[in-house]
Amino acid sequence: MMGNISNDRVVGFIGTGVMGKSMAFHILQAGFPLVVYTRTKEKAAELLEAGAKWAESPKELAEKADVIISIVGYPKDVEEIYLGENGVITNGKEGTYIIDMTTSKPSLAKKLFIEGKKKGMKVLDAPVSGGDIGAKNASLAIMVGGEENDFNDVKSLLETMGKNIVYQGPAGSGQHTKMCNQIVIASNMVGVCEAIVYAEKAGLEPDKVLQSISTGAASSWSLSNLAPRILNEDFSPGFFIKHFIKDMQIALEEAKEMDMETPGLSLSKSMYERLNEQGEGDSGTQALYKYWKS
Repeated sequence: MMGNISNDRVVGFIGTGVMGKSMAFHILQAGFPLVVYTRTKEKAAELLEAGAKWAESPKELAEKADVIISIVGYPKDVEEIYLGENGVITNGKEGTYIIDMTTSKPSLAKKLFIEGKKKGMKVLDAPVSGGDIGAKNASLAIMVGGEENDFNDVKSLLETMGKNIVYQGPAGSGQHTKMCNQIVIASNMVGVCEAIVYAEKAGLEPDKVLQSISTGAASSWSLSNLAPRILNEDFSPGFFIKHFIKDMQIALEEAKEMDMETPGLSLSKSMYERLNEQGEGDSGTQALYKYWKS
């Protein structure tokens, strides 16, 4: 194995949602002892049946684990699980590796790095892309910020969850890279949905249209993986609309600080917010198609 993380080191995993559960399974299957914590214990039931141990709090998890991975909902959740009274950094031990895979604020990633370093912890921000499919197939793109030596130490562990794993630079760089990813997806999803609606209105068979356009210059992950879900009227979440709106808001705030205009991102966010107001926050991002149906 590359790096210094051998699979006798205990891994703690926080957040077993749409993506986290599959990611944690891959770690368990790779032979690492696994301790899990999530706010709703039932969501971890399958992992516990498969041999994972349960922690009652981030504090308890921090006491048991050598490496701690998290993928939760919002920056406020990240701050709570790491810096709260029962938080991982607040109560953790020197030498612990921390890998936050939540899409969160670059400024918070830097804060966690600084606070962790004070306690001798090695903190990386490592958001992912690939949705539920990438998580299930262990083919996620993982973009990492922090110290390069720490990245090299845990790369073999990251390889249990993803294939395209790139060190991006100092703390916060992983989160900034994820913002670039979300900016591309935001406008791309508008294009994917517009194309399907256009095909329908033109009297074409959308599945045949996809056959033609998904391998040419218009090809994209969303076109190949999410457009077929739209045609099957499957709007279940590979990634929640409510979380995508959160990501777009972070990207807009970061762009504003850099004095940058983001017209595509702004338009996409306004469209998704309309759907969210109509109760689609727990649907997948492909439900943007419903914008034309409302």
